[in-house]
Amino acid sequence: MLQRLHARVLALSATPAAPFWLAAVALAEGSVFPVPPDLLLIPLVLARPDRAWRLAAVCTLASLCGGAIGWLIGAELVRLAARLIHLYHAEHALAVYRDRFARYGFAVILLKGLTPVPYKVVAIAAGAAHYSLPLFLLASLLTRGARFFLLAALLRRFGERAEAFIARRLTVLAAAAAILIVGGVLVALRA
Repeated sequence: MLQRLHARVLALSATPAAPFWLAAVALAEGSVFPVPPDLLLIPLVLARPDRAWRLAAVCTLASLCGGAIGWLIGAELVRLAARLIHLYHAEHALAVYRDRFARYGFAVILLKGLTPVPYKVVAIAAGAAHYSLPLFLLASLLTRGARFFLLAALLRRFGERAEAFIARRLTVLAAAAAILIVGGVLVALRA
């Protein structure tokens, strides 16, 4: 099954619609979708290393747009939960959370943007804390851009060897990615 999916993604990478699908996945991952865009970026860059920088840029910009949507979702969730927050007398806890995010938010966004913690968790948390949207987008640009451009550079440099490595170990790599995603969610929930 994974081999067929891998073959489909490689076939998709040869089509003019590939950057659109990459953008759609990156945008959705920033707000609601649980799959990181790296899983599509990797085979696309492997299939077309000449487009590595363009694909990394598409992934970065779409991820930022998705992050802005996630930020808005977080801000709206807190507004909708205002009555519940008041019911549980949690106004002080929310104020403490917002204060901590105001102090350490930039570092949190930078660190978590490079880890397997789903980006949407960081985006929604930043919105819930009413963290500055421009600062959130700046930190996201730095960390998401670094992640996607570094990945593109490595794939461009070691492409054929990376492709052979991935083809031989696709099931193991998919399992590792799933474990990292679940682990990232668990870490985010504990933070």
